[in-house]
Amino acid sequence: MNILVTGGASGLGKAITSLLAADSTNHIYFTFSHSLVEAKHLENDFQNASSIKCDFSSPEDVATLTSKMPQMNLDVLINNAYANGVTAKHFHKINTRDILEDFKNNIIPTVEITQEALRVFRKKGNGTIVTILTAYLTNIPPTGLGSYVANKAYLEKLTKVWANENSKFNITSNSVSPSFMRTGLTADTDDRVIEQMVSMHPLKELLSTEEVADTVKFLVTASKNINGIDLLMNAGENMK
Repeated sequence: MNILVTGGASGLGKAITSLLAADSTNHIYFTFSHSLVEAKHLENDFQNASSIKCDFSSPEDVATLTSKMPQMNLDVLINNAYANGVTAKHFHKINTRDILEDFKNNIIPTVEITQEALRVFRKKGNGTIVTILTAYLTNIPPTGLGSYVANKAYLEKLTKVWANENSKFNITSNSVSPSFMRTGLTADTDDRVIEQMVSMHPLKELLSTEEVADTVKFLVTASKNINGIDLLMNAGENMK
């Protein structure tokens, strides 16, 4: 399969790229923004992996990526990238310009990339979309992550739209909602907060990127009857 992983050089994206590239019958295209060294390491480790520089905050980079996608002959799109970190402020303290920037830098690129992937999939009569969401969408959202959670909620509804509008073309759209993981996106989290999360966790250990990558792989290869679903990975701490 030909697979595109956005944000595929670090954190969860790196785990997904590595797992899928371990199957030599796959060719993995993965984007990176600032993780050039990690991207080169992945290309050295896997001859069937190709990196593409794409900063989501650059419309030119996104346009270059989408222009290349028809030549990739894609079978799978994995929407994983989230640009420029998470705005951690109480909602009433967030400047509306920052909310707009978060949306422009994350939702718009994901929409444009997915639109192009759907054009490719519809011509082929086959395709798979997997989108990374967050367990924070379940029950009470955490304090101070309003913009991030709102963006993920927007994508959550789009995953259903993509599933509904494209199922007759043999295209599936599913998502994964992982709980807190140790990645670059969460690197600023205080160690005392992490210790508290571990102590309160049902399994007494945080979710790993490898576990989420396994779940993504399952959805990549799953039956076409699995469509429009979200897999929540939080050890039953909250339930939909």
